[in-house]
Amino acid sequence: MDPDRGEDIRPEDADAFPAKVHADSDKSLLVAGEKILLVDVKQRRYLLTLRSGASFHTHVGLVAHDDLIGAYEGSTVYGSTGRRFLVVRPTLSDMVLKMPRGAQVIYPKDLAAILMEADIAPGMRVLEAGVGSGALSMALLRAGASVVGYELREDFANRAHNNVVGMVGEGADYRVELRDVYEGIEERGLDRIVLDLPEPWRVIPHAEVGLRSGASSAPTSRPSTRPRSSAAHSRTAPSACPAPSRCCTGPGTSRTARCDPTTAWSATRAF
Repeated sequence: MDPDRGEDIRPEDADAFPAKVHADSDKSLLVAGEKILLVDVKQRRYLLTLRSGASFHTHVGLVAHDDLIGAYEGSTVYGSTGRRFLVVRPTLSDMVLKMPRGAQVIYPKDLAAILMEADIAPGMRVLEAGVGSGALSMALLRAGASVVGYELREDFANRAHNNVVGMVGEGADYRVELRDVYEGIEERGLDRIVLDLPEPWRVIPHAEVGLRSGASSAPTSRPSTRPRSSAAHSRTAPSACPAPSRCCTGPGTSRTARCDPTTAWSATRAF
């Protein structure tokens, strides 16, 4: 029996597909190690990683991974009780909603708004502080950015890295460092800084140093211990004040204002 695209695959047919040995020649063929999504007749979705010899256990029976490896994406597969599943690769939205998480994730509709507001484009160098479970990292990478993440918690950093690799692949231009962004930013010449932090204003003095001239930073969450800033994001403007060390932009302000240097945020122009 020829394995036409989308053909039903039953457990007893698993050995009848010579195309399984040519999985690297067709991008539609599923391979061991990649993420796939099983969708049952009630539209319930199950995310799993294909592993040779493994089985996926559900309340309606077992699905052998070996029946999926080498099959075409979009095929209908049958479990041990005859229940059928559609097998597809997960979209970014599927991955965000179904991936392992520790921190609360940023949901797909918000990810889209953040990419637009921060004006993320291919080739940009982006610092993300507070990587959580990696949802925003994936969106930034899929938009073509080069991403470095700062994260305080090692378990969050490891989970984010694993989730990103599972979705984007090992070759992603991505790394996560265990670092407190409130203490400083090591990178220089950044195009964007994206912050998912409770006190994003504490990063502004460091962002002034890390960002290239004209670049911008964007907080993605409402500050929890201070009034919400009126600015969606701030853009560095080295010439905005004749004495940058004595200029600041704080919550509720819409323009650069002179202030005491001990409380200065940075020489920024908010808009």
